[in-house]
Amino acid sequence: MTGRTLQILVALVLSALWALALGVGHWRGDVPLLDRAESALTDLRLAARGERPAPDQVTIVAIDDDTVAKQGGYPLPRADLAALVDAIARLEPRVLAIDLLLLDRGQDQEQGDAALALALGRRPTVIASAAVFAEATQVIEAGEPGPLARLPRAEKFLQPLKAFTDHAAIGIVNLTTDRSGTPRGVPMLFRTRDRVELSFPLRVAALATGSEPVIQADSLTLAGRRIPTDIGHVLPIAFHGRHTTIRTVGAAAVLNGTVAPEAVRNRIVVIGSTVTGGGDVYPTPFDPVMPGVEIIATAIGQLMTGDGLLRDRSTRAADAILAVVLTLLLVGLLSWRRNAIGLLSIAAVLLIWAAANFAAFSRGVWLSAALPIAAAAPPAILFGAVQLWLNRRQAQYFAMKSDLLQQFHAPVLRKWLTRNPEFLLEPVHQDAAIVFIDLSGFTSLSETLGMDAVLAMLKDFHALVDREVVAHRGVVTSFQGDGAMILFGLPEASRNDARNAALCCVDLCTHTERWIETLPPSIAARTGFKIGAHFGPIVASRLGGGSYQHITATGDSVNVASRLMEVAAKQGVALALSDDLLRRAGPECALLEFGVLTGPSETRIRGRARALSVWLWRNNSTVPDHPDPSLAVRPPLPN
Repeated sequence: MTGRTLQILVALVLSALWALALGVGHWRGDVPLLDRAESALTDLRLAARGERPAPDQVTIVAIDDDTVAKQGGYPLPRADLAALVDAIARLEPRVLAIDLLLLDRGQDQEQGDAALALALGRRPTVIASAAVFAEATQVIEAGEPGPLARLPRAEKFLQPLKAFTDHAAIGIVNLTTDRSGTPRGVPMLFRTRDRVELSFPLRVAALATGSEPVIQADSLTLAGRRIPTDIGHVLPIAFHGRHTTIRTVGAAAVLNGTVAPEAVRNRIVVIGSTVTGGGDVYPTPFDPVMPGVEIIATAIGQLMTGDGLLRDRSTRAADAILAVVLTLLLVGLLSWRRNAIGLLSIAAVLLIWAAANFAAFSRGVWLSAALPIAAAAPPAILFGAVQLWLNRRQAQYFAMKSDLLQQFHAPVLRKWLTRNPEFLLEPVHQDAAIVFIDLSGFTSLSETLGMDAVLAMLKDFHALVDREVVAHRGVVTSFQGDGAMILFGLPEASRNDARNAALCCVDLCTHTERWIETLPPSIAARTGFKIGAHFGPIVASRLGGGSYQHITATGDSVNVASRLMEVAAKQGVALALSDDLLRRAGPECALLEFGVLTGPSETRIRGRARALSVWLWRNNSTVPDHPDPSLAVRPPLPN
């Protein structure tokens, strides 16, 4: 197993454990931070889903600003409330639900309370009660095993007056809200230490259907229909839209008899306050001041029609599975391709997941959006950061290695090999210009100078040669101690190869002489150089085995160029070059502008049977005061 494979396996295992831990916590409802993020994402999905028609079975009778102005104040006197209930009862509603806390005696005392109690008994009616929680916080605790475990546990219930409860059922009107105050659900059951009460919406729906609810561990059954609930028997709220999306009529219209009878008959009628400044308002994704009565009516409608959001233990389990799968998929894609394809794949996976999540939400299935993000984002970011760090270190290592290796090849060859990795795997036959340069007297100097001085001298000489060769588009194939082999024609042959070689030879002579002059006099007096140059056919190839290779050229032309250094040394000149090279270079190669050129002369070359036409060149500064007449002649360059 490679180190990279082990890294990926460790990352996948740790990511899966992280996602699984979050998933289990989400399934149990023990990750409050997820709930906060989920609230914001739920609002986004509700807003994107848009407003939807409210169920036609519920009507709200609103004690609004107009009613309060006509009746002379708020809260309404009990006699006025009794008249309102009487007027609604005469229109034969299916169930009358009063979302008002009738805890104290009214201002009109016994007469008004008696009238209201009598009115409550004329139709099936539910009146509101409230649960009081410690420190105003709704606590959900794990109790004994069974369907009643994790019910909201209240300190006490605030009950309406007994005169009212004798004629009507009661239900708890508390809601569960997030930190922003937005209602997210309605608990269907509440408990104190010694009793359990139904919620207001559930009590109303039970009266409307004429059946008692059957409580199971993660759901309840009402009139033979199963209604899934979330942890603690909470019914998630799916808002229909803005205020008055549910059919709403003013209480004043009911009192003066102008309300349409079909708005009330055989419907669930919810009486509640919408008066400005009444305080019973909540922010929702569609309306920042939604009246509480409309939220209660929304929950009642969902119980009656079953068109709410499905969120229970099964959807939470699906959330946990999706979180693990998405986490492993993202980390796996990060490890698979760390390039544009990998990033596009990750983006595609996220888009598919987001689209599927929204599609499910639009169809009433509330799958968590926060859990997969919380599960997948930290491992993916951490793994990606570690990979970037490792990649950077690896890139730095390879860059350093590349810089080091590039020093062993000429720049033009580096670029060519990068674009053409198979260059010279097979030998190539071509014409090229070959130049050899070698220091004279260096062997004796090496015996007297220290090692450091010798190396410093060679370093300066090699740098000089490399600089001039690169400037004239040549390639140093090898430094051979105190000398170098140079080619013009690699990696591609050019018609200017011979000319470039000739000009390079001139500049090498000039700058090498100047460099020698900078050496200490005792060293400079014992140091010289010689250059041989030729143009002809070569065989360029890679030499070496599988672990190491270098580029070189072989053939008779290479041997001739090397032997021409011997001719230069024997004749006491800096440069000996073949007639073949000079003819190829042409008359514009400017050799005559910088020195004295003599020849050609037929010269015997060691190792060759036939003589070679050779030209000799020396710098103007090295021409003696009384030169040999034959050397002073400057013949025209060959055409």
